[in-house]
Amino acid sequence: TPLGDNGQVTGPDIFIHPLQAGDAWHQDMVRVALSPRSHARGKSQEGRIVEVLERGCREVPVHVIHVTGRRALCRPADSRMPFDVSVELPGDMERPSGGSLLLVAPEKRLAADLWQARLLQAVGREDDIAVQEDLVKLNHEVPREFPPRVQAEADALPSAPQHADMAGREDVRALPLVTIDGADARDFDDAVQVEARPGGGWLLRVAIADVSHYVRPRSALDTEALARGNSWYFPTSVEPMLPPALCDGLCSLRPDEDRLAMLAEIPFSATGQPGRPRFAAVVMRSAARLTYDQVKACLLDRDEQARAALAAGPRGQEVLDMLETAFELYRCLREARQRRGSLDFDLPEPEYGFDDKGRLLRVSRRVRHDAHRLIEEFMIAANEAVARHLGGLKADGSPEGAQKEPFLYRVHPQPDPERLESLFDSLEAIDPELVPVKPAASALQGILRDVQGSDREFLVGRLCLRAMPQARYQPENEGHFGLASRAYCHFTSPIRRYADLLVHRALKASLGLYDGALPAGQKLLRVADQLNQRERDALDCEREMARRLACMALEGRVGERFRGVVAGVNDFGLFVELSEMPVEGMIRVEDLGEAVLDALSYDGAVVIEQWIEGVEMGVSILGTGWDAYALPPVEIVPRQGLYDTAARMTAGAVDFHCPVRPESLSTDPAEAQAIRAEIERAALEVYRAYNVRDFGRVDLIWDGAQARVLEMDVSPGMTEYSMFPAACRGAGLTMPKVLDELVHAALEHPPVW
Repeated sequence: TPLGDNGQVTGPDIFIHPLQAGDAWHQDMVRVALSPRSHARGKSQEGRIVEVLERGCREVPVHVIHVTGRRALCRPADSRMPFDVSVELPGDMERPSGGSLLLVAPEKRLAADLWQARLLQAVGREDDIAVQEDLVKLNHEVPREFPPRVQAEADALPSAPQHADMAGREDVRALPLVTIDGADARDFDDAVQVEARPGGGWLLRVAIADVSHYVRPRSALDTEALARGNSWYFPTSVEPMLPPALCDGLCSLRPDEDRLAMLAEIPFSATGQPGRPRFAAVVMRSAARLTYDQVKACLLDRDEQARAALAAGPRGQEVLDMLETAFELYRCLREARQRRGSLDFDLPEPEYGFDDKGRLLRVSRRVRHDAHRLIEEFMIAANEAVARHLGGLKADGSPEGAQKEPFLYRVHPQPDPERLESLFDSLEAIDPELVPVKPAASALQGILRDVQGSDREFLVGRLCLRAMPQARYQPENEGHFGLASRAYCHFTSPIRRYADLLVHRALKASLGLYDGALPAGQKLLRVADQLNQRERDALDCEREMARRLACMALEGRVGERFRGVVAGVNDFGLFVELSEMPVEGMIRVEDLGEAVLDALSYDGAVVIEQWIEGVEMGVSILGTGWDAYALPPVEIVPRQGLYDTAARMTAGAVDFHCPVRPESLSTDPAEAQAIRAEIERAALEVYRAYNVRDFGRVDLIWDGAQARVLEMDVSPGMTEYSMFPAACRGAGLTMPKVLDELVHAALEHPPVW
């Protein structure tokens, strides 16, 4: 990504081919020479790295491959770092086993693909979920410990609101406001209460923790919160945006404790139409800390035992009666939102189960029900009300006046026409009747409604979601396509999102309760860019964590048969997601056969048989929409990240692992190029013999008294070599003499340990 002197993005990304990356690592600051012609992949400019200006990653998590004496050969856990590491181990350190994780600081380059590094920390075993979380945090440089100044400001705050803090605030402690969250929720920043209006309709109250009262602009707390952007959630831990004294204490709406909050009070008609909202700074006291499943048992299942347990609390019956009214409003609001064209992507999230030692027990899909949707509906209503108020809009979205204060909208644009066209092509392949005569974005709601409750609901929902652009923060209002909202912002989670904290300050300023400076103009744009980037970073962490846990869940499940669906198709293969668990793998195009490629389409019930053998998964398609074709067994290789994790889990059986590249066999560039040419010439024959899966290196292992090729896969990265698999269908291919010579060359010129 090109950057200017001020560190801001100055243009579109530049494509760097791996062979043109030099010794640069992921996240390095580099100098790039642009190529005179654009790259064939598309519109991106192509270039080559000529100089590394600054290392972006000074601490690298690595896997132990082999230990000799007090020196360990390791490989970075991040597959984007294509080199090995030699680490000297302290004399008093217990010998790490293969697959263990270390944190090291690379110091000196020993060869083209080998660095000498200093040991910083022994992280632990990879089958420990805490170690996996640490690894992802290290890979993505997730902020962890709070700087001393930030922690000092947090420690100086009181443990509870003082009388001076409550001065001038409305007292709503008598209202039965309740929090409803998951059983494992870590922060409670929103509470709700609903009452019926005498003339018909309802009054919704949403109280949100008043974080802005304690986190002041330009304070150390504020600076750190902006840098983090949001809280970072992991299966068993969280790296919060604010120190625990705030997010777990002073700003957490715990039951029967006084807390400061911002209140949104929104009237609704009997048809779910909002009236003019009212906002106020209040002091509140939560009447109960409820869970989604508890509310489901009481209100949806009508479980008498659960209802009696809730009613037995200090304000239990009052809370139970309020919840009955709340569900009336929820159903009305949900119907009203569906009438206006909102898209309902009700896709289940992954849920993980662990034992007391941190080992993964299961991966499943989290069950969602109307208790979850009730809170979501009320939060949407509050976010819309605040956005309309600050944006100077009436309840119907029409202009009422000028925007009151600068703030960040949450914008979700309409899908790109090309992506929409591709989506409708895919939907038509599933069922032609799903696609209307004149496909348009406005038809998506009806499509999702038509498949609701059917076997195709998950697949169609996933396809539609993938066709959507990512929502973002920006100062200009462009509406929210997915919610069919004329104006939307984030107001309801200031504990874990900095954007919400900004909105709270803007709301207070509009009420005359805040006299500090609000970011505007270019400064607000820069803040939006920062928050959008941090949101993407957190999402990348979530995806990598999910891939790692999926790999752990599949380890050892040899020969089992799973049911799945084709969840995606692109130029190089298709993705299959298992129905039993949210695990996705890729089948390469070359493994499908020409007849299948001609008939390639999505199918709602692909049955696959899966074996896990080291780093590969064999797959046979047993029942698909292509029954007319006799399919041979094909290979399924997990997406980037999953493959490397699987390899590390089985690496303990390898005594010696030596990656060899031509550049490490000869310091003479001409000789290295000649070796590369010989390798490329041999690659076609070797492909079949050694079941090659990836491009770019030769792997050797020392097995007893002799060296043998474990895996060979080399290519100059040129497009014509993508046809290797199709040319390797013959049988009886043997390793050519050049490979024998390569083995001997590697042994005569080993890497420096």
